[in-house]
Amino acid sequence: MIFIGVTGWGDHDSLYPDKLAPRDKLKEYSSHFPAVEVDAAFYAIQPKRNVEKWIGETPASFQFIVKAYQGMTGHQRGKIPFSSREEMFAAFRASVEPYMEAGKLAMVLFQFPPWFDCTKENVEYLRYCKNQLKGIPAALEFRNQSWYRDEYKEKTLDFMKQEGWIHSVCDEPQSGEGSVPLEVTATCSDKTLLRLHGRNVHGWTRQASGEEWREVRYLYRYNREELEELKGHILDLYRQSKDVYVLFNNNSGGDAAPNAKEMIELLGLEYKGLTSRQLGLF
Repeated sequence: MIFIGVTGWGDHDSLYPDKLAPRDKLKEYSSHFPAVEVDAAFYAIQPKRNVEKWIGETPASFQFIVKAYQGMTGHQRGKIPFSSREEMFAAFRASVEPYMEAGKLAMVLFQFPPWFDCTKENVEYLRYCKNQLKGIPAALEFRNQSWYRDEYKEKTLDFMKQEGWIHSVCDEPQSGEGSVPLEVTATCSDKTLLRLHGRNVHGWTRQASGEEWREVRYLYRYNREELEELKGHILDLYRQSKDVYVLFNNNSGGDAAPNAKEMIELLGLEYKGLTSRQLGLF
């Protein structure tokens, strides 16, 4: 199956009626798409009550891609708020167990930062992460081009296959060392992830901070020709994997949800079992 969705459910205004309360957005979101990325898990390991609420608000077939906590991927600034790395991983595992029990965990996504390059030390850390997950399906996304250099690319892909990592294929601006090429290769016959970050090279490389950074990095709307190109890549990945999850992350200007809808139309997909939409008075 091909699952189309976006990253997070809070910022996609085109999906929601005016004045819809934030607490009701996931339920409304699940009337449009069959999957979502839980980006809140990156900033803090989510308490069980949050996860159980989200599970209860979505249809039985709905799928979550849970982003790995930032302390696990090296994004954390300063000391991690746990007594040990093992305690941190244990807390994260406990937080995703409810998704697994409900049959709603597509995968955990480990997105590593641009400074996580292809070194022996980092390869060993990836092995550590996979071991700590204890059988939880996990996707691997790089932001450093060294993993895909000619001398390392095949070894990187073979490593993912051998260690059981799902390949997080990326479409993103090509801006040198801090970006990766679009490598349309599945490393798992069950699942593949495709994340679409847009193609705004200026925004991707701009050294901005805070809200300004968020406003420019993913500011991009895919045109029809680009979506047709991406459709071909999705179908190629679908020939390699039983399930393909496609997440649009180009939402600095609110373009992710409309582009995701266009892709559903282009692929001729019809999802059954979504939440019933609220009908307006007129």
